[in-house]
Amino acid sequence: MIKSLNILLIEDDTIEVMKLNRVIASLQIKHKIIEANNGEEALGILEKNDKKPDIILLDLNMPKLSGIEFLSILKNTETLKSIPAVVLTTSNNSKDVIECYKIGIAGYIIKPLKYEDYVSKIKKVLDYWSINEIA
Repeated sequence: MIKSLNILLIEDDTIEVMKLNRVIASLQIKHKIIEANNGEEALGILEKNDKKPDIILLDLNMPKLSGIEFLSILKNTETLKSIPAVVLTTSNNSKDVIECYKIGIAGYIIKPLKYEDYVSKIKKVLDYWSINEIA
């Protein structure tokens, strides 16, 4: 059964946040987006809320706490480590990809330049996690 998702988006670029919200608004399923501008803010949101997000989408290059630093904390916290995290970034650096998978991410997506390609990738990710059994 396809379900709507509670998504924690960790992104410091306002344009990227607007772009993702635009894509989600265009989809038939009403996903809920919780926004954080950086890893520190995201950890605060996760600590305050009893209901954890179904999935986390995050950028790697952020101020205060980078995506990799955030992932390390997330995956080493017993109450948070089961939340699937998908990296959504412009970095195609193989060291970043390898490090993220070592930490325990659920996916690594490079943001395409063409909007249509971006829509396609986001739709596929959200479709998958909408039918996947999430603990």
